[in-house]
Amino acid sequence: MKKNLLFIVLTILSLSASAQPKETVAILGDSYSTFEGYNTPDTMEMWYFQKQDLRRTDVSNVRQTWWWQVVNDGGYKLGINNSWSGSTICNTSYNDRDESYKSFLRRMDALGTPDIILIFGGTNDAWAHAPLGNYQYDNIRMADKFYFRPALAFLLSHMLDRYPNTRLYFISNSDLDKDYTASIHTICKHYSIPVIQLHDISKQNGHPDIAGMKAIATQVLAAIR
Repeated sequence: MKKNLLFIVLTILSLSASAQPKETVAILGDSYSTFEGYNTPDTMEMWYFQKQDLRRTDVSNVRQTWWWQVVNDGGYKLGINNSWSGSTICNTSYNDRDESYKSFLRRMDALGTPDIILIFGGTNDAWAHAPLGNYQYDNIRMADKFYFRPALAFLLSHMLDRYPNTRLYFISNSDLDKDYTASIHTICKHYSIPVIQLHDISKQNGHPDIAGMKAIATQVLAAIR
């Protein structure tokens, strides 16, 4: 009788655990997080495509992307992937151009209602040598958003308000200029947002290849689980 009762209890607990809804993961990113047919909206510029071009990258299947592996291996559900190749966090892009139409600041409200948001940016800000600006956490004006530090502060502050009860993580790329990396850590610490600092990421043309994607997924999963 006791054995039967124990079996029933264990069965109920098992069914209850399996019935728990999966957490939804959304991504706010740049080229590292793109893949043809899987970004919302699909009019954004991509770096990774379904047609293989080994001169560009060996990644040619969505299952090879870091975010697909995180969602699949972590038992999550994919929400919105809002990633735009070449996009900066601040409104200043390459050659001092104003590309606010695709900056992280422009897209930060378009992530749905996820449980987890992975912000993977800062790479293009560093590559474009966007002006750093000062550490600024209050009274950030439009003009300030053309500088990396106040733009990142505004982004994180706004997203904490916009997505309550959502876990935010910032993924910081490997091999960036130390001033941008240090700025990311300083500003994220101010808002108590964990930084996933990537290391040892294999790349081709500056972008993660298959091995690099796997390494990113492994490091991200280790941080968010």
